[in-house]
Amino acid sequence: MASMRDIKRRKESVQSTQQITKAMKLVSTVKLQKARGRAESNKPYFNMLYDTICSILAMTKEPNHKFLKENGSDKKAVIAITSNRGLAGGYNNNVVKEIVAAGFSKEDTYIYGIGKKGIEGLTRKGYSIYQDESEIINAPLFDDATELTKQLLTQYSKGEIGEVYIAYTNFKNTVTQEAKLMKLLPIREEDFTPEQPISDNKLLMNFEPSEEEVLDQIVPKYMSNIIYGALLEAVASENGARMQAMDSATSNADDMIGSLSLKYNRARQSAITQELTEIIAGADAIS
Repeated sequence: MASMRDIKRRKESVQSTQQITKAMKLVSTVKLQKARGRAESNKPYFNMLYDTICSILAMTKEPNHKFLKENGSDKKAVIAITSNRGLAGGYNNNVVKEIVAAGFSKEDTYIYGIGKKGIEGLTRKGYSIYQDESEIINAPLFDDATELTKQLLTQYSKGEIGEVYIAYTNFKNTVTQEAKLMKLLPIREEDFTPEQPISDNKLLMNFEPSEEEVLDQIVPKYMSNIIYGALLEAVASENGARMQAMDSATSNADDMIGSLSLKYNRARQSAITQELTEIIAGADAIS
């Protein structure tokens, strides 16, 4: 049995750790509220762009645009959004699992890593990191998403990549966060499900300026907003997952402190009993 001194030190160590986990939970709670507010404020603009794309694809006869058809390249670009810090349960690992489960060829996959933990996880799985943009996740801006979109669209137009995906964690609530892998390019009508049903009377759409010019303007905005929205969702999910993990750690610390207190009291009682026994034995020996 461990000594009373060892048990006391262990208990103090757990109590110190518990104070840290409590503080981290409070910090994550505050950050979660801010991140969730930003994510929700972005949704109306995204929904408008999404429905616009849906209506264009549904009401255009055989749209012919470079972003709507395959370019012949077997290369894939995957934007992997995770966090730069751990202590968030399975948050980072779930995104890595989504990418690995997709079965992409490691030789033909370009990983655009946003988040050090995801980069580390994918590197261990054998993927090569094409670009490290981990600093973006610390304070996501729409300009960051726009720059990344420009780069990806340029590579797609040149035939350097044939498909673009984004892997991130969708925030549902403080308890539930869902890792998702979403295809961004090429755009397909079957990949879209509009929030508002499109009229069955699908009159062909007339474009002014041309159809190609309209899509040239809308597709980059759509992609930029998808990436920006995914960044905001990921930040909210990270803080939600960390809040849960720290809450669980705090509860576990409570259980450990209770168990150590019981062990300490038993050890103390045993020590007192032994001391009394020795005193009685000594008194008997004298008499």
